[in-house]
Amino acid sequence: MTAPSTPEAPWPVRTVARKVAEWIGRLGEVWVEGQVAQISRRGAATVFLTLRDPAADLSVPVTCARDVADRPGLELTEGARVIVRARPDYYIARGSFALRATEIRAVGLGELLARIERIRRLLAAEGLFDAARKRPLPFAPAVVGVVTGRDSAAERDVLVTARRRWPAVRFAVHHSLVQGASAAASVIDGLRRLDADPEVEVIVVARGGGSVEDLLPFSDEGLVRAIAACRTPVVTAVGHETDTTLVDHAADVRAATPTDAAHRVVPEIGEQRRLVDMLRARARHLLVSRLDQQDRWLESVRSRPVLASPDRLLHGREEDLQQLRTRARRTVTHRLEGAERDLEHARARVAALSPAATLERGYAVVQRADGALVRDPAAVADGERLSVRVAGGRLAVRVDREDVQP
Repeated sequence: MTAPSTPEAPWPVRTVARKVAEWIGRLGEVWVEGQVAQISRRGAATVFLTLRDPAADLSVPVTCARDVADRPGLELTEGARVIVRARPDYYIARGSFALRATEIRAVGLGELLARIERIRRLLAAEGLFDAARKRPLPFAPAVVGVVTGRDSAAERDVLVTARRRWPAVRFAVHHSLVQGASAAASVIDGLRRLDADPEVEVIVVARGGGSVEDLLPFSDEGLVRAIAACRTPVVTAVGHETDTTLVDHAADVRAATPTDAAHRVVPEIGEQRRLVDMLRARARHLLVSRLDQQDRWLESVRSRPVLASPDRLLHGREEDLQQLRTRARRTVTHRLEGAERDLEHARARVAALSPAATLERGYAVVQRADGALVRDPAAVADGERLSVRVAGGRLAVRVDREDVQP
């Protein structure tokens, strides 16, 4: 048994390689499903394959005897789906890993459909096919992205039909592989390029009809996830009307054919013109009807007696106005007369209570030189000059004590 490796006693490369080979050898034979990405027949005894995982960017080399690869009934070509019975091998001299196949079986139509169904259930459980994720297509998009095969009938159907329906539409076309082992990756690349283009408002993925094996790339798990991740609405038009692939479930709209996709992404200009003309006629009819209705209402209003002879209202109110004016004048006169009488009474009371009225009755007011009133004879001195005010004016007097009577 080999001692554990330590910094002081590290393992040599050969030991590590041998242990890795032993660990891999313990796995034993396994059954592996994949897609043939590359095949090479070197020499007379050995065939070299590259087996690719359809749902991941991962592949592994496979070697087998020629009689295993050329078994009668087995058509081993690039892009074929196969199931391989193999033993994992680690080649110590080269430090490489490979599968050594002892049996290769082609995946039949039933197996392909079962695998597609498993993927469909998986993606449906993740919610990638939910109706809530579907987005409405833009009306009359200025730029339509198209992912399709080069010089294909699907491309012509989409472009010719769309331009005939809406001549102003422009296209951003990405030519990709639509069949074979690299088709799914090629379509994914086109989707991502068009989705990143800010001018593209909708993307059409189009391919003509074919067998289940031909349309298999459009049920690729990676392609379905790429469509679900697009920010731009996606329309799929893959195969004929009866063909259904997994991308149809993930797309925002599934078209029966490439021609149908063109009908869905752009409106028909003649139809839109007829619609505009119809809406204009409807608006004109509504406007004319409303004007006629208002005109009839105005005529009915103008024909009423009140508006036919507006001065009648003035004639009817003239007498009322005269009566109100007379009543107002009478009321004001009455109030003025009452106020005048009140003023005369107040004036008489003020006059009766004033000092001048008292003087008129023969009374006099005696004041000292400083203006102080004299109320007591004892308060003045003999010979003091005083002022006596009577009704007719003032008198200057001098006090004579001999004449003062107590």
